[in-house]
Amino acid sequence: MWAYESTFYQVYPIGMLGAPRVNESVNGEFNVVNRLSKFNETWINHIKDMGADAIYFCPVFESDSHGYNTRDYRLIDRRLGTNNDFKDLVARLHKAGIRVVIDGVFNHVGRGFWAFLDLLEKRENSKYKDWFFIDFNGNSNYNDGLYYEGWEGCYDLVKLNLRNEEVVRYLLDTIKFWIDEFDIDGLRLDVAYLLDRDFLRRMRAFTDSYRQDFFLLGEILGGDYKTIMGDDMCHSATNYECYKGIYSALNSQNLFEIMHSLKRQFGSDSWALYRDKHLLSFVDNHDVTRAASIVDKEEYIVLMYAFIFTMPGIPCVYYGSEWGIKGDKKDGDDSLRPAIETPEWNHITDTIKTFSAFRKNFKEMIYGDFKDILITNKQCAFERSLNGATCICLFNADDKEYTFNIRGKDYILDSYTAQVIKI
Repeated sequence: MWAYESTFYQVYPIGMLGAPRVNESVNGEFNVVNRLSKFNETWINHIKDMGADAIYFCPVFESDSHGYNTRDYRLIDRRLGTNNDFKDLVARLHKAGIRVVIDGVFNHVGRGFWAFLDLLEKRENSKYKDWFFIDFNGNSNYNDGLYYEGWEGCYDLVKLNLRNEEVVRYLLDTIKFWIDEFDIDGLRLDVAYLLDRDFLRRMRAFTDSYRQDFFLLGEILGGDYKTIMGDDMCHSATNYECYKGIYSALNSQNLFEIMHSLKRQFGSDSWALYRDKHLLSFVDNHDVTRAASIVDKEEYIVLMYAFIFTMPGIPCVYYGSEWGIKGDKKDGDDSLRPAIETPEWNHITDTIKTFSAFRKNFKEMIYGDFKDILITNKQCAFERSLNGATCICLFNADDKEYTFNIRGKDYILDSYTAQVIKI
């Protein structure tokens, strides 16, 4: 699978491209604005120069506000542009050798979704009443005169009935439309941990038959990732355990924490959970505090990226974080999803480029076994081995240099430094 060998770059288009946060009409009309054109050759070249060869776009389809409250699955959000504008962007990315994955938001829709509007109007007479979980004897927070199930208590997100065959066929037809119309290469499945497992299997079987190399990534926050990932469901899942473990281990100066998670997930013991899997590795994303805002020391940022590029998994970089912009979840989602006109480059970006290139040049960094060889509070080392080839990954999170003795040879690392050694 191409995705296993890729470096991903994540973009939240509504935020990055400076779109209004609420999709409102002006004088009763919705204006189409081609903000997708801002994603120009400067950005594409920046992504390639950094070493990324796949891009994951958060929601791009017509929605009420933030993208996850879909109005129309088959219409690019008018705040971003037209279907042809997005089709052109995907073609330009493909020409540059960059694959494209988009958000598939199938657990719920927005209150402005056309089938839900029909239900509100026609109630029991709506042919879409079984597309949702409805109680006509109840009421909603919006005083609709009926109750419906929302996503985890958020009633601007109306839960779809994925046991309804019409809904399933509509969504699978939508995926086919996206492949045919835009030539996308995969989907990141929003809140995949809540999706009906039979629906996941139907989706995997369909995409495998329609485009064999189509990639499915599932969002899951905790628990066993294999509940959504496997040969008949998602190819990959979001590795929130190691996301938390990386920054927490550095902040507490206790690298035992992240090494415990890495051994638990990928170690050589028979009970390791995901030895043969390729989870998505990240230091931040559109839902969590930026890496530069969550670490106690700025010097830790380069170590965070070194971890996600050397540990087993698929590394993913969130736009702007590659040069260290800040954003705190407590200040609201908008602080995590700012408008940025042009990319920047600094020592953090240099680190990402260096480790991305090393990962691509040596297959053991992608498919190799994981084995820990040294753990202290402020230092760790592990090896990635494949078919007799080995890379040693060294981390020094101390404020002074440290000498590693690996297989009888000394390696001196400066403070707050990571290094990969091919042996």
